[in-house]
Amino acid sequence: MQTSIETLSKLERRLDMAVPAEQIDREVEQRLRKLSRTVRIDGFRPGKVPLKIVAQRYGPQVRSEVIGDAVQKAFSEVVKDQKLKVAGYPRIERREAGDKKQLAFSATFEIYPEVKLGNVAEAKIERPKHAVDDADVDRTIEILRKQRVTWEAVTRASQSGDRVTVDFTGRIDGNEFPGGKGSGMAVVIGEGRVLPEFESNLAGASAGEHKAFPLAFPADYPGKEVAGKSARFEVDVKKLEAPKLPAVDAEFARSLGVADGDIAKMREEVEANVERELKKRIESELKASCRSRSSRSSCGAWCSRRAPTSRPAASSWKGCPSIPRRSRSRRGAAWRSASSSASS
Repeated sequence: MQTSIETLSKLERRLDMAVPAEQIDREVEQRLRKLSRTVRIDGFRPGKVPLKIVAQRYGPQVRSEVIGDAVQKAFSEVVKDQKLKVAGYPRIERREAGDKKQLAFSATFEIYPEVKLGNVAEAKIERPKHAVDDADVDRTIEILRKQRVTWEAVTRASQSGDRVTVDFTGRIDGNEFPGGKGSGMAVVIGEGRVLPEFESNLAGASAGEHKAFPLAFPADYPGKEVAGKSARFEVDVKKLEAPKLPAVDAEFARSLGVADGDIAKMREEVEANVERELKKRIESELKASCRSRSSRSSCGAWCSRRAPTSRPAASSWKGCPSIPRRSRSRRGAAWRSASSSASS
């Protein structure tokens, strides 16, 4: 069998093969004779079926099997002789052969890249160090308090941190637009969950007040129908509430799972949680650092494995001036969330 290998790219190869047609015919005949001894065909006794009848019924299938076996054998022999590390399966294609006595095929495939490992003994990775202190514990407890905030109605003008509940209607050129109308939307002043122009017009508002103001949608606003356009909003302030954080007392400690409400014990548990989260973060950063060093030394390229931190755009927001609120964490995840934020 004639074979030749060609380099198509850094990793892609093509193997050209030519199998003698006489060899294929001989093998086909041998297999058909062997098959005729056991094949059952109506009208003939077992082992007495004429070879011509067997060839008519099973010839194409047997020939296909013989060619497939020959091509596979040739491919395997070349891969072994050339010591190629084939990635995946080859793509086999029939070729036109100049010699009618030959059956020509080509196999296109990829090989694994050659990886040269760096000297691990010379690698130096510095382990971050941070001792959890009272400030970390206080910061975590403050986060846990904010997760349990309650709201009380107030009669004064709104200020930063207040929650304003509004009904709103937006119009562009005097016409309402999809997503530009809503009721019972809660906005916390200063959180930045809505467009700045919309939020700034709610600052200083009181319950029962009606406000009207213009608003320009940014050119890169997710809602393509209103992006870059100017609208006019009318807003009715339905409710104004001030935040009330829970006191750090026995009841608060019990809400965190400390059965006897002991404050000192609660602080110990918070500290232990922060230490666990900090340890996990350090281990994660060490692994990422090791992978980065290994990638640079073996492939010569920086391979970033960190997940994106930016929030994806939500095209379904359309003309609503609000940004979707984050879902509230369950109690089981509250400790991890607070501890992770405090340890960062």
